[in-house]
Amino acid sequence: MFHHRRGRIALALLTTLALAGCGQTGSQSGQSSQTPSKEVTIITHDSWAMSKNVVAEFTKKTGYTPKFVAQGDAGAVVNQLVLTKNSPLGDVVFGIDNTFSSRAVDAGVVDPYTSKALPSSATSAAKSTSNNLTPVDQGDVCINADDAWFAQKKLARPTTLDDLAKPAYKNLLVVPSPATSSPGMSFLAATVGAKGESGWKGYWSRLKSNGLKVDKGWEDAYNVDFSGGEGKGKYPLVLSYSTSPAFTVSKDGKTSSTSALLGTCFRQTEYAGVIKGAKNTAGARAFIDFLLSKEAQADIPGQMYMYPIDSSVKLPTEWTKFAPLSPKPYTVDPKTLAKNRNTWVKEWTATVQG
Repeated sequence: MFHHRRGRIALALLTTLALAGCGQTGSQSGQSSQTPSKEVTIITHDSWAMSKNVVAEFTKKTGYTPKFVAQGDAGAVVNQLVLTKNSPLGDVVFGIDNTFSSRAVDAGVVDPYTSKALPSSATSAAKSTSNNLTPVDQGDVCINADDAWFAQKKLARPTTLDDLAKPAYKNLLVVPSPATSSPGMSFLAATVGAKGESGWKGYWSRLKSNGLKVDKGWEDAYNVDFSGGEGKGKYPLVLSYSTSPAFTVSKDGKTSSTSALLGTCFRQTEYAGVIKGAKNTAGARAFIDFLLSKEAQADIPGQMYMYPIDSSVKLPTEWTKFAPLSPKPYTVDPKTLAKNRNTWVKEWTATVQG
């Protein structure tokens, strides 16, 4: 998923991006259609981004013309796929994360596909979806801090989840809702991982009592309510990603105005999948294969502010200092997450917004 990715990218998303094809039709899967389409429709979340030259490379290599259609947050994308199961919105979907992957798989809205381009560093993540989905990138969802605000107030930044519920940090935190946001769902999962299935609701009650603000999505939380974001809001703590501080680096590249609290993170993986009933299955598979190519993987940090799933791809040098992954992110067993996600969201809604 960031803002960086969410911001700049969204411009391209509400629209469709179509680049001229090179002429080959591409019926790689042996589809029965007698008139295979040159166009492949890609359903994405609002934060999708890929450099134009990389998109052009996809067309050059495969002959397919991509048409990108944004459908909101990752959770909204999955919901749309389920609601339109009998009339698929497109050929391939990108942006389903590990908190929503089981919903897509269980609902039968994706066709299993294992790409020959899948790197060894991605096999475990693919296996967790029974190879129904292809992992493309990963990142840590963490609380971010506006460092200048804390310096001005001479208040130490919080470092743990428990710190966020302390009186010293009352009315300082804004997060997106887990009911409508994939980062929000990741943070809910982090609290389940930290506090256990019997303790997470009590933790959220403490956050609520401590002045927690909940927004519908990441955009509102980071770009409107966060004091270190584009909107210069009043909340100096926000849920975002560990890579977000790389977007707030000074012009000389030596400092960042924000930082991620690496003791509050949940590891997120984003997947692509062939939409069941797709008109252009061959094009969908070709796009997934391309997402795992070196050029597409290398484009991810700069465009999506996520880590490429291929661990052999070189990262931007500034990421070592400003965008590290958490050394010990919170985790939840995927099966437990799949089994309880809807219940947890209902209980969270009753606890925090009821």
